[in-house]
Amino acid sequence: MRNTTALLLMGCPEVPVQMSLVLYLSGTLRDKGVEVFIAGNPAALNLARVADRKRCYLGRMIEIDRAIADIVEGRRDFSMCFAFAHNDAGITYAATVRALLPESKLFMIIFGRNAEELAAVVDFDAEKLVERAVHNPLGLKKKIDEVLAWAV
Repeated sequence: MRNTTALLLMGCPEVPVQMSLVLYLSGTLRDKGVEVFIAGNPAALNLARVADRKRCYLGRMIEIDRAIADIVEGRRDFSMCFAFAHNDAGITYAATVRALLPESKLFMIIFGRNAEELAAVVDFDAEKLVERAVHNPLGLKKKIDEVLAWAV
């Protein structure tokens, strides 16, 4: 397999399904030989650290603004990005990554009570995985598995 790097861009940790999906996706990508970087705000990163204290699933972790700065300054590049979004801020970060990494594969994982409405405002090139999921991650997990079968 070619050298592949993935950025998992966490949104606000308010909605419970995000953390289990981040852990699942990170572990699955790492099993496939992908180098994983997880970006989020300090609260989201701390939740991830506590959930995976032995780092069985998580890759490298970095604050989201630092990740964006590293991309802008040419210190980091990613062949794919999985952006988690349940609000406008998540969409904005994904749009930023799309603009900065136009050649990368971008997957939007859009969830929460208003997932369909939020997905409708995505007006940039991205593969959208959309589910009205708040507490149960299984619908999105199935969609992630389907994407990973052809994307990685």
